[in-house]
Amino acid sequence: MPRIPLARAALAGLGTLAVLAATVQPAAAAPRTARSEGPVAHAFSSAAAEYGVPRDLLIALGYSETHLDGHHGQPSQAGGYGVMHLVSNPDQHTLELASRLTGDTARELRTDTAANIRGGAAVLRSYADHAGLSQAERRDTDTWYPLLARYGGATDPTTARLYADTVYTFLAQGVTARAEGGEKLTLPARKVTPERGAYGSALAPAAQSPDYPSALWVPANAANYAVGRTAAISKVVIHVTQGSYAGTISWFQNPSAQVSAHYVVRSSDGQITQTVREKDTAWHARSGNATGVGIEHEGYIDNPSWFTDAMYRSSAALTASICARYGIPKDRAHIVGHSEVPGNDHTDPGPNWNWTYYMQLVGGSTGGGEVQLSFPSYDTLRSGSTGAQVSAAQSLLNAAGFDAGTVDGSFGTKTTSAVTAFQKARGLSADGVVGARTWTALLSAGTTPALSQGSTGAAVQRLQRALTAALGRTVTADGDFGSGTQQAVRDYQTSRSLGVDGQVGPATWGALQAGR
Repeated sequence: MPRIPLARAALAGLGTLAVLAATVQPAAAAPRTARSEGPVAHAFSSAAAEYGVPRDLLIALGYSETHLDGHHGQPSQAGGYGVMHLVSNPDQHTLELASRLTGDTARELRTDTAANIRGGAAVLRSYADHAGLSQAERRDTDTWYPLLARYGGATDPTTARLYADTVYTFLAQGVTARAEGGEKLTLPARKVTPERGAYGSALAPAAQSPDYPSALWVPANAANYAVGRTAAISKVVIHVTQGSYAGTISWFQNPSAQVSAHYVVRSSDGQITQTVREKDTAWHARSGNATGVGIEHEGYIDNPSWFTDAMYRSSAALTASICARYGIPKDRAHIVGHSEVPGNDHTDPGPNWNWTYYMQLVGGSTGGGEVQLSFPSYDTLRSGSTGAQVSAAQSLLNAAGFDAGTVDGSFGTKTTSAVTAFQKARGLSADGVVGARTWTALLSAGTTPALSQGSTGAAVQRLQRALTAALGRTVTADGDFGSGTQQAVRDYQTSRSLGVDGQVGPATWGALQAGR
């Protein structure tokens, strides 16, 4: 039987946070099951029992938002935190609401996964109470659709529907994901018949993009971009959203955001939505705004699970189209990452983005631009390896005078010969494999200026990369010799029986360049 009151409540006013906090009534905890659960699975079960929210719904929501990755308490682009993406920005305050409902502090909700999951469940339950769902209705996963649409924070019903549809798609298809600590969570596929209520009349985006017919058109708020261009379009800028697809589109509709991009690409299937016309200037890359077309890709830079083949292929087709229409060369000098645009402090698309594969799909060249050399860790490379780190090794070998051939990200016979020759010259085991010692020697090659805390520049960056390879832990390669770099130098000096002073002189440089 249709639940008319719920349908009417779906698009009713948001209500105040105080009212929601006052009306939520946690359910009594259900008995725990005998089966063994990991900590994240247990957190979902516990929160579902406490607040009377279907467990599978909570997992699908968390996966849709973050792939069950809390990102160490770091915020999304829209100011959302944790697995459940509890938001604190000028127009959405689910983090603060969750704090009032659960009694946990904002810090706990941001950094503790179990608290964050509990907070998400509490917010959903408050919405259910405000909408008047009975206990029986709360047990039915399909009745929660309007409340999920509301949880996403979109004020536009079409975008809200896009958000809720994504969650129910994951419920229907099932999910297998790795949560914190490598814990595996499996959500079996199930039949879903969501009761969209008033959102049933808010049709999914159907309007075609005015510039790229394969895309949908959901315009950003006019406060988040500038009409027109002050320069000709000459590049494509690749971004990662640091958030979900629907959440990013919603954020671009929020006048408080002061950011936008021309396109957003979905991870699961490569769906594209245009939010700013190409003739207009989206605010996505500072100095690159006037000349660039910005493409955002759903996901987080530290989690490669977001970068699917469907996403790569869909985005590459879009980029190829843009290049063809504006006469942009299909090379890495003109198809660049956000981090490569001068004057930017962002790191996207990050080390997990496969530039070699992407450029192959675009139908262009991997040459012509800066090769990425900084990675959070350096993999062991050998004949047959491919990817951005192979390109980095090839570039470093060529710069050191050892001919690795074209920097193409493919570890073939010429690269093997160059690695072997380099190893012999440095007194390393000449096996043609780029391991920690060879990486350390390659990354540190060059001039050997005296460095200490306060030093800056390219030599400091070389040092930081080499220390990352030598120590097996990330030393941020920002070219700024701060306290973290000084401690890494001390640790290296200690482990290599060098004089320990936290400064880099001939002895430390010599050890690094010898691959010690």
